[in-house]
Amino acid sequence: MSGLSVPVVIAGTGVHLPPDVVPNAELASTLDTSDEWIVRHTGIRTRRRLAPAESTSGMGAAAARQALAAAGLTARDVDAIIVATYTPDQPLPSTALIVKERLGADRALTLDITQAACANGVQALFLAAHLLQTPAARTVLVVAADCASRVTDPADRTTRVFFGDAAGAAVLTRARSPQGGLLGWDFGAELSYDVEIPAPGAYLRMNGRAVWNTATRCLPDSILRAADEAGVPVEEITHFFLHQANLNIVTAAMDKLGVPRSRAPVTVDTLGNTGSAGVFTALHERFTTGAVRPGDTYVVSAIGAGFQWGTLCFRHP
Repeated sequence: MSGLSVPVVIAGTGVHLPPDVVPNAELASTLDTSDEWIVRHTGIRTRRRLAPAESTSGMGAAAARQALAAAGLTARDVDAIIVATYTPDQPLPSTALIVKERLGADRALTLDITQAACANGVQALFLAAHLLQTPAARTVLVVAADCASRVTDPADRTTRVFFGDAAGAAVLTRARSPQGGLLGWDFGAELSYDVEIPAPGAYLRMNGRAVWNTATRCLPDSILRAADEAGVPVEEITHFFLHQANLNIVTAAMDKLGVPRSRAPVTVDTLGNTGSAGVFTALHERFTTGAVRPGDTYVVSAIGAGFQWGTLCFRHP
């Protein structure tokens, strides 16, 4: 039985990656670090960097077009667009509105989720599923895009080696089968300044140890609570789409859950921490290969600055 009155389904996914690949060796040439150090502490080998002339909204629109095509829909079918980003094109106007105009989604309501950083995408999916409970919405497009290369200090090893630029998108529609949908969820928060952008125009600051401690504590616990609410034993969950912050965090979370690591697809090794887009890159990998099959259960879980975290538990109809 779905946790919502109207069952929903992810009908299509998309990803856009900037073509500029930045290997660890390039960063090691200007920072006090090495390829070996980066791989050992983060699992990251390469990441993408957005060209100066490109924008967050441009990445998001490109990913959205893929997702709509995968769902067999057009921009005119979209009732709402939710953009999740902590690196908007500019403070005003709305990045979601810019994406809407790029797509030609004339009828769409536009919403922006910005303040949960890397957890923005999970909050956006949660909101999308609830919008589909209303008579006014049958198709909701969620776009998650971040360009962290523009908010990290090129001279700061602590942040510069972790982050990459990317966009992901998912189209949510009403499911025909009552067996599918959003079965359960969990959200939490605790105020912390260990990850912050302290002022407009300032660079991102991050306490890596605090991130590790909070993520490895909160993500597994959140997944267990969401699975319990959904009535699904965690060992029976087929796919774990986790925030791609750091490979060591992903593996630590899976080990704490006692679930095989193979159930959690990994993109952080080649893309870095892509912020709001991270869980969408993992979703896209499994959805496009047909690995997510009817009856599969899966969780989408992320933690972001704040700290804010959340987990959604779905059954694919």
